[in-house]
Amino acid sequence: MHSLVRRFIKTAIVFLFVGLALGAWMLVRREIYDVRPSTYETSAHTHAILVGFVMMMILGVAVWMFPRAQKDDARYKPGWVRVAWWLITTGTAVRVAGEMARLKVASGALRWIIVASGIAQVLGIMTFFIAMWPRIRAAGSATREARGERF
Repeated sequence: MHSLVRRFIKTAIVFLFVGLALGAWMLVRREIYDVRPSTYETSAHTHAILVGFVMMMILGVAVWMFPRAQKDDARYKPGWVRVAWWLITTGTAVRVAGEMARLKVASGALRWIIVASGIAQVLGIMTFFIAMWPRIRAAGSATREARGERF
């Protein structure tokens, strides 16, 4: 397994633990103390699980499973996949922390930080798929399809 794949998958697992901890904390507060989660807590939990865990896991497995770029294919640039990892990881971590901080802080600066982190998430996911586009191709299926095999 390539180091970039491990980076995505291990990061996904860290975000899973963060999301589970937030979910357990919100559950205890709701059921034991009758304190309903705020929209900020719900957003932090959702982004930790859906972007941090699910999306990072999908992206890591995609890097692992998609056919390798051919050696003469100059279009695939793995450095852009690393940039995507940084954008998504940083964006998600800041977003989760920022949403939780909004429980106590109402500053305009924090609002802009949350917006910027959300944009980083979007740019990271877009960068990933733009970088991976050359790897989305038929590896052996083109030959089988030419013989008339159906999937």
